[in-house]
Amino acid sequence: MSPDATMIIARGLTKRFEDRVAVAGIDIDVRAGEIFGFLGPNGAGKSSTMRMIGCVSPPSGGTLRILGMDAHREGPAIRARLGVVPQEDQLDWELTVRENLLVYARYFGISRSVARRRADELLEFVQLADRANEKVDALSGGMRRRLTIARALVNEPRIVLLDEPTTGLDPQARHLVWERLFRLKQRGVTLVLTTHYMDEAEQLCDRLVVMDGGSIVAEGSPRELLERYCTREVVELRFGLDAPLAELADKVTDLAERVEVLPDRLLLYVPDGDTTLPALHDRNLTPTSVLVRRGTLEDVFLHLTGRTLVD
Repeated sequence: MSPDATMIIARGLTKRFEDRVAVAGIDIDVRAGEIFGFLGPNGAGKSSTMRMIGCVSPPSGGTLRILGMDAHREGPAIRARLGVVPQEDQLDWELTVRENLLVYARYFGISRSVARRRADELLEFVQLADRANEKVDALSGGMRRRLTIARALVNEPRIVLLDEPTTGLDPQARHLVWERLFRLKQRGVTLVLTTHYMDEAEQLCDRLVVMDGGSIVAEGSPRELLERYCTREVVELRFGLDAPLAELADKVTDLAERVEVLPDRLLLYVPDGDTTLPALHDRNLTPTSVLVRRGTLEDVFLHLTGRTLVD
């Protein structure tokens, strides 16, 4: 398959659960060798979409083709070519690290000799070779996550699906997982992931979609989304507890492309924060603290999906 081939094609993809529409007719194209991300709040439709791509939940409508095959009719053949890293590690804690890979390989009909060779290679790849004979319950959370990724690769998949691959990991473990995922991309493996970490999406994803309410509300590369929906810098102004923030926002509206009023501060979306500060002084505004930072994918995400907590 050529490097620019499309590995996943969805058109009008829909998922309904009785009277609830979880995925409302979305279009997706995932290219070979890229890292493609799904972002969105809880209930946005990310997990339902991933389950359809993983061929464990049939679409209610639309078309879905994966590796050139129809997801509805050829699910088993597609699943044999996918690697899946679920949100919760589903390792066998009674087995050793190496045995987890060997047993999983048997599900794909891989011979014992090939399984042993792949297990050794994968444990080297995820930097667990020195733990091969230890039981899973002796591993840290980051090590178990790396073992889950190794297990997902035992069938040499063309596409790997990762559901929040670094949730709960400390920063060092997260960065090691990122580095391993980037190595997979370099090998030509196509990765599709969901994440709640905006820095993870920004670091890893070549392209991504933001979902909300079952629909795609934005798509593009992280840089394209930042350019389209955010400014280069954001000025955060904090005032006293009883400050009339809405009134203060009216005084600075002309200084920014967008002003957002939060319960504890004002956000000014501006091209250059440093040039905004003298104008604040000229208007006799005296915030208790000022922070100038670059615009981030989290700003884009919150702008598109809102700041209301979704359960």
